[in-house]
Amino acid sequence: MTTRDSLLAALVATIWGFNFVVIDWGMADVPPLLFVALRFAVVVVPAVLLVPRPDAPWRSILAVGAFMSLGQFGFLYVAMSAGMPPGLAALVLQAQVVFTIAIAAGVLREVPTRAQAVGVAVGVVGLAIVGVGRGGHVPLVALVLCLLAALSWGIGNVVARAARVPGGLGLTVWSAIVVPVPLLALSLVVDGPSAVTGALAGFGWQAGVSTLYTAVLASLVGYGIFNSLLARWPSSAVVPWVLLAPVVAMASAWALLGQRPNAAEAGGGVLLLVGVLVALRSRSVVRPAAVDPSVEHRAPRLQPSHGHAEG
Repeated sequence: MTTRDSLLAALVATIWGFNFVVIDWGMADVPPLLFVALRFAVVVVPAVLLVPRPDAPWRSILAVGAFMSLGQFGFLYVAMSAGMPPGLAALVLQAQVVFTIAIAAGVLREVPTRAQAVGVAVGVVGLAIVGVGRGGHVPLVALVLCLLAALSWGIGNVVARAARVPGGLGLTVWSAIVVPVPLLALSLVVDGPSAVTGALAGFGWQAGVSTLYTAVLASLVGYGIFNSLLARWPSSAVVPWVLLAPVVAMASAWALLGQRPNAAEAGGGVLLLVGVLVALRSRSVVRPAAVDPSVEHRAPRLQPSHGHAEG
């Protein structure tokens, strides 16, 4: 990856890391599924009137939305509502790195380089250390739901990579159309109409600020950049950057919620940083080829280079 794209990936990780504290802060009086539906309603309206639909088949657009948005955040918000703390949620969700690289290797033939494999392994060790350090009190159902969110995100990453849509904002906006209505309906079934109407009637400024942050910064800005990076670079070069998000989440939870990291969290966070740096050492040898004008303006295919199969 280029220096510019690396900085963009780091910015996305920072936005997403702080996002966990914002979600926890805003979800106090709103059912989790309804909160996700409201978030993506803000993403979709009025953006679909302003942002052109991406040059990709509808099946790809809807699949990205189903896995990267509906599945990931539906499971994540319910997991946090069930007792998953913000910092630990950010940590467990990074299992998506392993899921993404494994699925991309099998489906897209994007075999990671040795440096990327070692870096991800170091990052996973860091995640495990942090999890052991503070995970014992977390309900099992919350942990399982968060892992399902990570799996859904990993599948969504691979679908977005396979679609190779130039311009991540369009994919972010149009894929989000699959989220609001199904989750609103599910919230009505799970939480009940009275809980939904009561939450909407009492929707305060705190929930409003949280919704705007998660919709505008985390979704439109964050996923707009992230999807554009996946269109230009192999999944194994982009996704390891997201390992920085738990470090940001823990730091912000410490500063704003008083959740001071213990020795295991601090040591695991350092290993996460080391893992990212090791995984990205090979970025200079992975570069996109020239655009083939015969492929309907899609992003270029990647030439095989030092262990990367053509995807």
